[in-house]
Amino acid sequence: MLFTFLLVVQAIIAFALVTVILMQRSEGGGLGMGGSPSGLMSARGAADFLTRATTILAGLFVGLSIVLAVIAATQHRAATLDTSLVGQTAPAGDAAGGAPAGNDALSGAAAAAGNRAEEPAVPLAQ
Repeated sequence: MLFTFLLVVQAIIAFALVTVILMQRSEGGGLGMGGSPSGLMSARGAADFLTRATTILAGLFVGLSIVLAVIAATQHRAATLDTSLVGQTAPAGDAAGGAPAGNDALSGAAAAAGNRAEEPAVPLAQ
């Protein structure tokens, strides 16, 4: 349940990060540029705010990705196997005309492939 909640939070952070990145002007500068004393209402102040928001959201995204990876690696759930085909047998004859060798559906095909593998398809030149 915690994993699902954190996964939803991760998706929200990813959406916010993409939105903030797309709102920025593409004049260069990037994440590492320093601040200026201008106010938030100026164009430069808005750019500084978006740069800080991008840095914070990127840090949250990376940190949450690491947390999710650790949780996924430490959860040990019992593997569930589909047993709906257990006990079913192959048809009475396979493509090669022989009877199935075992009780499962693949053994007849494996036996037919084994019989064909003994005979070379192309005669060997000597």
